[in-house]
Amino acid sequence: MYKGIENNLELYEYLKEFLTEDKLKKIENLVNFRTEFVVPVIEDIYQFRNAAAIVRSMEAFGFQSLYALQNRNEFSPETTVSRGADKWIDINYMSSGIESLIKIKEKGYQMVAVSPEKNAIPIHDFIIDKPTALIFGTEFKGVTIETLNFADYSLSIPMKGFTESLNVSVAAGICFYEFRKQLERSKLDWKISDERKINLKTQWAINSISSGKEIAEYYLKKINK
Repeated sequence: MYKGIENNLELYEYLKEFLTEDKLKKIENLVNFRTEFVVPVIEDIYQFRNAAAIVRSMEAFGFQSLYALQNRNEFSPETTVSRGADKWIDINYMSSGIESLIKIKEKGYQMVAVSPEKNAIPIHDFIIDKPTALIFGTEFKGVTIETLNFADYSLSIPMKGFTESLNVSVAAGICFYEFRKQLERSKLDWKISDERKINLKTQWAINSISSGKEIAEYYLKKINK
């Protein structure tokens, strides 16, 4: 996003002129429910449809930022499944490996691997009390051993059928629902800052307007002359 909250505030006020009343109301309302207190970390997802389903679910539940760790596979959500949800979130692309997980942890997140290990905490018993990165593994092998060893906790989704595992996008959707519910009921400071809200509203406005990026750049050049 453009540097400086002053510029972004001015820019957002200008862009509002190009938004429909309904779109403006939606932007102003939804930004108040956005959070980066919980962030999904996706390890080398293989299927584009799974990537898209995860993006669609996280956006629907108000989670703003995702870390896509890539090795053999590119994280590229399939647009017919994501339904454009990737326009409203931030995807941070990184290389797969512990080095990237360390960088995420250094941002203040506890690392929680979603994996049905014997010592995993059932999701209904896991209480979020600090910023949390939820790590999801590949469709074939799940979370890697290296990641499990690095994680602060592992988390399981109890099942009562013969099936012993869930599709990664389904598991992610369950986690997003559960943790959204926890955040809403908690007294945690889980909402984004006022400065982040301005930046996000500006970003959403640009994405909502035809040729929004060009209009924004023209305006900034004009006021910075």
